[in-house]
Amino acid sequence: MTTALPGLLGVHHLACTVPDLDEAVGFFTALIGGEELYRAGPVEDRDGDWMHRHLGVHPRASADVAVVRLPDGLELELFEYRAPGQRRVPPANSDWGGHHLALRVADVDAAAAFLRARGVRVLGEPQTIGAGHPVAGTRWVYFTAPWGLQLELYALPVTG
Repeated sequence: MTTALPGLLGVHHLACTVPDLDEAVGFFTALIGGEELYRAGPVEDRDGDWMHRHLGVHPRASADVAVVRLPDGLELELFEYRAPGQRRVPPANSDWGGHHLALRVADVDAAAAFLRARGVRVLGEPQTIGAGHPVAGTRWVYFTAPWGLQLELYALPVTG
């Protein structure tokens, strides 16, 4: 018996919920350089429980969806949900379910300066991982999307 997921080929997409689909698509296309692939919706089931059974959300939830392909090819699926009892505060990295999206860049300092010049909140100054760590020399800094999604700029050390 195998101990890993049979037939796993890789990651297809990453999804996140946003408060404003137009704003999120604009952020990921204009600032991050992604390409909007399509939009769909509303996805809903006005009388049944399809939304709960298949997506784990309130049966009366409704969502509009957009897919943006990031420059490295990763597809980012963005959901703008409307649902009874919806929590509207993003989790901190330290909360259960906390998360962030790390974007690999050539130069963390240049990318952080670019974002700051456009009014994006960058958390502190870029950091370098010290000697003795498995990824020593890596540079990183966190930033946030306007709606609170945490992201990271990440640059591997230049070698050879």
